Amino acid sequence: MRKSKVLAKWRNKQFARFCAMGHVLPFFIHYAAKYNYDGIWLDTEHRNFDMREIQHLQALCHLYDIDCMVRPPTTQRGRLYRYLEDGAAGLMIPFVSDAEMARRIVAATKFPPIGNRGLDGAGLDCNFGSDTWIPDSPYIADANRETFIVAQIETPEAVANAEEIAAVPGIDALFVGPGDLGLRLAAYPELGLTIDAAVAQVAAACERHGKVWGRTAGAIAEVDSYRRQGSLMIPYGGDFALMNVLREASAELDDMLAG
Repeated sequence: MRKSKVLAKWRNKQFARFCAMGHVLPFFIHYAAKYNYDGIWLDTEHRNFDMREIQHLQALCHLYDIDCMVRPPTTQRGRLYRYLEDGAAGLMIPFVSDAEMARRIVAATKFPPIGNRGLDGAGLDCNFGSDTWIPDSPYIADANRETFIVAQIETPEAVANAEEIAAVPGIDALFVGPGDLGLRLAAYPELGLTIDAAVAQVAAACERHGKVWGRTAGAIAEVDSYRRQGSLMIPYGGDFALMNVLREASAELDDMLAG
């Protein structure tokens, strides 16, 4: 089974480089691997993919030896471990607001004795059976060890329960989603909670339980600031940045044509 580059970094207390992808762009996977990213955050929650497209992209991630972390549009048990069977190194689960939900996610995505994941043994994750249909196959232990689960903290309830969520065995990281969390904090100002305070609370819970924490950032200065606060997961760079390439190229054409 392929070893996770992200987990190798996290287990050595190192920063893992993530970029984001929301469209079927095979070349993006090659470029991400070429330029030393450890993982690609594949957003299927807010973007439209069919399962064959996801399988194709995950196979390319294996080809170029880069982790694929899928953010799924569902928490349905069979769908979650299908992403892992098809080659995902990790899952980012939206709106994990309490420890009970975190435990359900772990149960769906880890094999016993950690969880209760269903076994097929014929997917890309085990080289289509060649790593499982052998005596004393290490596949079960490998799958539990080389896949990761990230719980998104996107509600005031999740912040309040960060300690309990971080304590759940099988949860590897807590990730603050400032867009959704900020929207909800603005709707309930009586809570008196800010994004910065929420991040600090999540970071402290992760520190106590030996888990990774992360959040998004809009500029490299923010990435540096959060990294210095202890974050090992701050996605930076994505396919929407192609807009900037076209904007700059168009500006250069404007200058040329004006001249």
